[in-house]
Amino acid sequence: MATHLTRKELKQDNVALKVEETFDFFAKYRQHFIRYGGAALALAVIVAAVFYYRGAQRDVRQQMLADAIALQSAPVGTAPPNGGLSFPSDAAKKDAVVKSYNKLISEHGGSEEAYSAELALATMDADSGNMPDARKKYQDVADHAGAGFASMAKLSLAQLDFAENKTAEAQTLLKDLQDHPTELVSKIQATYTLAKGLMPTQPEEARKLLIEIAGSKTDVAQIAVSALQELPAK
Repeated sequence: MATHLTRKELKQDNVALKVEETFDFFAKYRQHFIRYGGAALALAVIVAAVFYYRGAQRDVRQQMLADAIALQSAPVGTAPPNGGLSFPSDAAKKDAVVKSYNKLISEHGGSEEAYSAELALATMDADSGNMPDARKKYQDVADHAGAGFASMAKLSLAQLDFAENKTAEAQTLLKDLQDHPTELVSKIQATYTLAKGLMPTQPEEARKLLIEIAGSKTDVAQIAVSALQELPAK
């Protein structure tokens, strides 16, 4: 996709770096102090058991996500010198990665880790040109995930919209992201995506947005300067 942000561009935005970090979505549980016996003690035991179960399930989900990411990062061809994981072909790697993400979604649907897996699968679909399936997955995350992952899905949907000449739809999504930034999609990132998408059809509007970003004290400023050089001279 011409309007798809490259990994290099995304990595230069500190907010976007959070996408590739190990995920920890839950705050530490508060300590429960037991001062009374009898029924109160029984209730405290039940509560403690529930919290223990939830914590264990969280650890399982995060391990499954980490394992899937490790598969996606494994090389194809010659095994690494340390004897780590590798695949004989791209097809074998893709098959293993897809199965790993789908298992996480199947067993822990509705969790943040599962939505992270769905985002990864959607991006794989988009990279392979399967835009309908990519859109379906992105839309599911946008509709049902928490604010952070939903914002990432909306950003990707906007990029798909631009690629399919649905400029008005893309603008609506991105202006909403500008008004409601999250920890995973900053206002600057939404603005930059909007500017890049408008460059082919509305170069002057794109120029205004890029100039605004270029003047900001963010890691995206230099990227905006480079993008400005792609625009035709006035």
